[in-house]
Amino acid sequence: MARRLIRDLPEALPETDPPAYGRWRHVLIGDAESPHLLKWARALAPQVDLWVASSRGFAPGFDTLVPERCRFALGEDTRHGGGNVGVLRRLPELGRWLQQVDADWLHPHYLTSHGTLTVAAKKGWKLRGRICASAWGSDILVTPQRGPHYRWITSQVLRASTLTTSDSEHMAAQMRQLGAAEVQVFPFGLERMPPAPVRKAPWTFFANRGLEPIYRPERVIAAFASLASAYPEARLTVANDGSLRGALEARVAELGLSRHVEFVGRLDAATQQRHYEQAQWYLSLPSSDSVAVSVLEAMASGCIPVLSDLPANHELVRSGHNGLILTDTPIELMNLPMQLAPLLPQALEIGRDNHEWVRLHGQFAPAVVGLLDRMAELM
Repeated sequence: MARRLIRDLPEALPETDPPAYGRWRHVLIGDAESPHLLKWARALAPQVDLWVASSRGFAPGFDTLVPERCRFALGEDTRHGGGNVGVLRRLPELGRWLQQVDADWLHPHYLTSHGTLTVAAKKGWKLRGRICASAWGSDILVTPQRGPHYRWITSQVLRASTLTTSDSEHMAAQMRQLGAAEVQVFPFGLERMPPAPVRKAPWTFFANRGLEPIYRPERVIAAFASLASAYPEARLTVANDGSLRGALEARVAELGLSRHVEFVGRLDAATQQRHYEQAQWYLSLPSSDSVAVSVLEAMASGCIPVLSDLPANHELVRSGHNGLILTDTPIELMNLPMQLAPLLPQALEIGRDNHEWVRLHGQFAPAVVGLLDRMAELM
């Protein structure tokens, strides 16, 4: 969509089934080329009068969810980790657009970029809408640790928000320390549940975090190498992509594991789901994380998760019972085959228990309904 301000705002959307929460105007503010913001839009569109402001453009899925007149794109090349000066220069355009929308709720995603924009627009253009700010992970767990300036920015967004959301209790505690008044905690969960898991080949592994330093994919390769030395039938599928892919492929070849490890790149949802359903084990070993939706997807599909020792992972896994938490001890000192082997006889039972836990606690739509209930109370 070309960048423009609204000329004639509609009094209401075309007549369809009315949103469950009346006609309040709710503006998502974030990167609408991200599948994560699209997922939020799918959950919210049936419930509220939804508008979306994007720092970049729009993923095709928005076309059927939000009318073009209810979308606004700045078209910038943003980076979550900083360097968003270009977006800040566009603040007047965003402020005027939001002023004309006159929303009841402003809902920024990722606090240190879109949250900052939202707070500045609310103050500068005297917007009446309340702010519900959704943290995504590194905006709370990483950015504030970069220095006092970033900590101050994050704190200002949290203090200006009537309500905030977090996907883990650990991250929520950090948000409260930074000044958040009220935090709704729920995982960025599944939109639909996969079938109940069935028995799988015992030493099949899947990993699909980004091939970037924060996700430590080299540690995933080291862990699998340790296991493959004990179980020659072991196989690992590595999905996703990133700056480390070439080095990782070279390392696999150097270890003589090229016949055991397959790099498949980025996958569509259906293909990725097939890999979850085929793998007995799921490897995710980042240095920083909140509750990752990929871990929930793996658990729902009956994988046994092998995760790094981070507070949010302990909210999902009791190590040695329904998965394994690895400390930062060097892999070669861990004797991983001995740690994983006791779980294997109960693999099907563990998979079914993990599936049931996600069904009860890790679905997205019921969590969003709970958030909207609270927003309605605050209004």
